[in-house]
Amino acid sequence: MAVSFIVRTTKSKGDVPISIRVRSSVLGINILQSTNVMVPVEKWNLGRDTVAFKNFRKSPEGKAVFDKLEAIEAIIETKIKAREIVSSKDVQGIIDSIVYREAREEEERQKAALLAEQEAKRRAEEEAKRMTLAKYIDKYTSEIESGARQTDKGLNYSPNTVRAIRTALNQWKEFQIEKGKKYDFDDIDLNVYYEYTSWLKNKRYSVNSIGKCISNLKVILNAARSEGYHKNDITSEKKFKSTRIDVDSIYLTREELDKMCAVDLSSEEITLTLARDIFMVGCWTAQRVSDYNNIKKEDFETYTRKFVVEEEDPENPGQKKDVVKSEEVTFLNVRQHKTGTKVAIPVSSHLKEIMEKYDYQLPHLADQTINEKIKIVGKKAGIEDMVEIVTTKGGTPKREKFHKYELIMTHTARRTGATLMYLAGMDIYDIMKITGHTSPAVLKKYIRADELEVVDKIKGKYNYFD
Repeated sequence: MAVSFIVRTTKSKGDVPISIRVRSSVLGINILQSTNVMVPVEKWNLGRDTVAFKNFRKSPEGKAVFDKLEAIEAIIETKIKAREIVSSKDVQGIIDSIVYREAREEEERQKAALLAEQEAKRRAEEEAKRMTLAKYIDKYTSEIESGARQTDKGLNYSPNTVRAIRTALNQWKEFQIEKGKKYDFDDIDLNVYYEYTSWLKNKRYSVNSIGKCISNLKVILNAARSEGYHKNDITSEKKFKSTRIDVDSIYLTREELDKMCAVDLSSEEITLTLARDIFMVGCWTAQRVSDYNNIKKEDFETYTRKFVVEEEDPENPGQKKDVVKSEEVTFLNVRQHKTGTKVAIPVSSHLKEIMEKYDYQLPHLADQTINEKIKIVGKKAGIEDMVEIVTTKGGTPKREKFHKYELIMTHTARRTGATLMYLAGMDIYDIMKITGHTSPAVLKKYIRADELEVVDKIKGKYNYFD
């Protein structure tokens, strides 16, 4: 038995095929056929004992050639010994299994890679089609902004409502960024609820702000569920509730405002002073935060006011005469953001002092920042009276007590301003001209004076009760 490899060619250069000869006198085999393994003929013809040939065998090119030949030889000899080879077809099968194995393996690798790529593309396409919580939030907010999604009454959402929803959902996005995780529909459970509410508390959000964030998240989850995007019914859990405090009943007294203004904040962060000053502007103008937090220098105007006073007549002792006088009066001209109503507000000494401090260019702070910082100022000012407030959890009212400073928020300024104007004796219709209310009934909801304050106001203004 013998297996040998030969090159049959007259070429002296270039790649040529190597043939194999298989002989076995016992089996009567004498086969000669090509291996389809190519080799540079000049390298093959080198003497087997030469350094050049040995170097060729060690080279990557030579090793690839002789590894195949040796593998073919080993298999054929084994099969001949086992009397399994009797034809050139058998030999060819062995050659093919070795020579084309790499090609087949490479082909299989390419095929597998293609299938994997196709599967990945298919999954990506399916994922792109699948509605995630993040996608739905963007879809929902875009639709309420465009009017494609309307209220239950078939009306477009107001700009303020849209802004409030976007603000609440932006907090949810910020929460996920800090957690380093994107929560999908099925990920939302009570643990996520507790983590989110705890995160909001640590950010010093008010109870009502936290409640709005939870409420809007629930709206999103419920809407997506009703539209068939998920089956998670976590929002039906009793513990998955938003909390709301009825703070509409509070306002700050003149004494409390004076205390807040008197607090030394020089050693504190600048945002405390800014929040206090901006809030005070709201108190002295009775405007919405969207208006008093955006006051600019150009909003102030001045006119000459003429008025008549009675004075002693120097030419007629003991007699008086009317004298026309004048004074420069500065007023704040505001077009209210919510209603478009234009109101003119006399600049009080308190308001003037604050505005002059900033050269009539009031700095701007985010509403949430004001809400956060003004509570701190209120606490430092000692506004710690206990106030009983109705809190609502999942539609269930409950009376709870809070320190008054805990309830101060941007809207408190508007209620404070309206109430103090009323207690100062201003006519309700004059107050309406400043607040922009079109109905006395609506304005009266803003006036939060208690019974004793109302009695004192009435007793001081009218002699009917003397």
